[in-house]
Amino acid sequence: MTNSSFLRPQNSGQLAGSASGSNFMYSPEAGGVGNSRSWFTYEELADATHGFSADKILGEGGFGCVYKGYLVDGREVAVKQLKIGGGQGEREFRAEVEIISRVHHRHLVTLVGYCISDHQRLLVYEYIPNNTLHYHLHGEGRPVMEWATRVRVAAGAARGIAYLHEDCHPRIIHRDIKSSNILLDNNFEARVADFGLAKLAGDTNTHVTTRVMGTFGYMAPEYASSGKLTEKSDVFSFGVVLLELITGRKPVDGSQPLGDESLVEWARPLLAQALETEKFDELVDPRLEKTYLETEMFRMIEAAAVCIRHLASKRPRMSQVVRALDSMGELSDLTNGMRPGQSEIFDSRQQSAQIRMFQRMAFGSQDYSSDYFDRSHSSWRS
Repeated sequence: MTNSSFLRPQNSGQLAGSASGSNFMYSPEAGGVGNSRSWFTYEELADATHGFSADKILGEGGFGCVYKGYLVDGREVAVKQLKIGGGQGEREFRAEVEIISRVHHRHLVTLVGYCISDHQRLLVYEYIPNNTLHYHLHGEGRPVMEWATRVRVAAGAARGIAYLHEDCHPRIIHRDIKSSNILLDNNFEARVADFGLAKLAGDTNTHVTTRVMGTFGYMAPEYASSGKLTEKSDVFSFGVVLLELITGRKPVDGSQPLGDESLVEWARPLLAQALETEKFDELVDPRLEKTYLETEMFRMIEAAAVCIRHLASKRPRMSQVVRALDSMGELSDLTNGMRPGQSEIFDSRQQSAQIRMFQRMAFGSQDYSSDYFDRSHSSWRS
């Protein structure tokens, strides 16, 4: 019999974080989360995926293929088979198991289990049925994603990332935030996936220096140039995702005119122009045909602009982004049905002060105030 292992998390209540953060216990030597452990063989996963059949492939990345499968109890799962050979795959596997087993959140994909068998390394995730944000935004022949759906996806993904950054101890930096790592369920609720490149950051560290990994077009400039990784690197990448939602363009598109291939570089002057003139036509996805609320579009543009600032220190925290996006309308709840301004933690004065600070970050040293801006943000002020 091969040497295989399977980790089954305990119920979500024991893994969920709180507003003030949570401590997570994980010990591979003790047998996983809560000492709950059972066994899962490579043969069982092979059976679940019809022998890792090509027609079961859901996607393929730098570390291996993901297959759709069915466990013996009938559950649909996504099985990630890491590429064999070299230490990189082993490090990826151990990091991903360690990290994913610590977290549980409605906007993060859940780890179902894992398997080690000889040289095989496999991860088993819950299956999210509605493909990726990249597929729905950029897939050929896809219907246009409605604006309300884009807003919901942005807010949900932001919550998931904020949870990793601020409610997990040690903090978790994803390191590969992109539209193809944001999965969607049948209700188009976002689930952030693929923590294989993630790094744990101890509370005493301001940054982690690491070998540069990630996806071209999403990487923050300081990370790409020096390997200096902070939560603000994820914030930059999320800003690129916001630009995708706003513009409908890919992060890097060789079909665009020379000099406009990079979404970030193309969008920077247009973001500044839109925030100053309140005119969005040159920036916004033309397929939307203006079927959006201008106040919501303004807030999305504002959030994207501040997230992709060149200096990491000038970018907001993800919790600030969450509150900014959540202020656009009655979106899904952030903390158990409690909207900002309704809880004991965030009263209206604190919320207003945070929104104003977010605005100053977005506009830099500008003292920006227009009638449009005041109208669109009046409901946040105490």
